[in-house]
Amino acid sequence: QVQLVESGGGLVQPGGSLRLSCAASGIIFSAYAMGWYRQAPGKERELVASISSGGSTIYADSVKGRFTISRDNAKSTVNLQMNSLSPEDTAVYYCHCILYTTHYWGKGTLVTVSS
Repeated sequence: QVQLVESGGGLVQPGGSLRLSCAASGIIFSAYAMGWYRQAPGKERELVASISSGGSTIYADSVKGRFTISRDNAKSTVNLQMNSLSPEDTAVYYCHCILYTTHYWGKGTLVTVSS
């Protein structure tokens, strides 16, 4: 059974930082591209950042220079370091993995940026 379990969400003040983690099980982690998506209230889900099996990264323009995605194949985890957070980053953040046409989602973790 495949599981993607996110952690690290919470309430943070504008300008603050959070680190999200996603622990994967039930897949050959190193073979999958991993990603973080987010969905804000009333908006569509959007890609935040992704990292390929080889370590290549892609970022949404809105988070470039502020967020960093990384993966640890030995621990089957993918992390998202989020700095300089703003209220516009408030959303549920979802972990995603994909290999060819096979993909899975986590249940999400809520990030709220507010003073």
